[in-house]
Amino acid sequence: MPTEPFILEARDLVRDYGGGRLFARRESVRALKGISLSLRTGKTLAVVGESGCGKSTLARILTMIDPQTAGTLRIAGYDVDIGRQKPTPELRRAVQIVFQNPYASLNPRQKIGDALAEQLYLNTDDTAAIRRQKSEAMLERVGLTPDHARRYPHMLSGGQRQRVAIARALMVNPKIVVLDEPVSALDLSVQAQVLNLLKDLQDEMGLSYVFISHDLSVVRYIADDVMVMQSGEVVEATTRDAIFAAPQHPYTQKLFEATPSTSVDAIRQRLAAKRAGISTAPSRTL
Repeated sequence: MPTEPFILEARDLVRDYGGGRLFARRESVRALKGISLSLRTGKTLAVVGESGCGKSTLARILTMIDPQTAGTLRIAGYDVDIGRQKPTPELRRAVQIVFQNPYASLNPRQKIGDALAEQLYLNTDDTAAIRRQKSEAMLERVGLTPDHARRYPHMLSGGQRQRVAIARALMVNPKIVVLDEPVSALDLSVQAQVLNLLKDLQDEMGLSYVFISHDLSVVRYIADDVMVMQSGEVVEATTRDAIFAAPQHPYTQKLFEATPSTSVDAIRQRLAAKRAGISTAPSRTL
């Protein structure tokens, strides 16, 4: 695939739901209202906003699960509109997704090694022995062991399951990984481990990330660029340093005000207040 400064670009993406059904008069709902974005090759674009703002809808379009109603999408040098033309297998492999809840996306009756090898079975001509070797090697790459290949999802911790989900996404050597709230369900210490893993993998494999989150402290750590969404629209888009130095849009400023401090001292104060039964107001410091 060609190498471009922007590995993913979208212009004026619109996504409507409902309406147009025979014998049913339902008004359509516009979930995305003209979204434009650019993902730099090898970098991380964080998409930030409250629940219901359209982040997950956008993720489904970027990963070619759902078609856009209008607008243009260009991935790795190719124009994409799955409502008009089926994407090639090569393009499908180029974009993978990691969901918030890995347990829900893993087959509880399937061993971890089989879940990873399945990606190769569907996308390559590798023999069973090679698929097994590659699966075990990928498990080691994400900080697990070959022994985990013989376990079932319920036998793993939440952090381990998310590492498996990341490993499965990487089995087909994608160019882009869309991470939809990948650490929001994890404990703080495990969040840090998974975020460090994602950054290491990005450096090693030259990956480009679309990182969807509502947690600004996580965004500050992982992102290169930030796009803020509200009600299906982009209200602010700039570099991470610029937005954290001086958020411009009133909605972005409200998000910052509602984000508690993530400093160690502030966390200790909140825990102490919670044990004492005292309510604390969120700090504006990130």
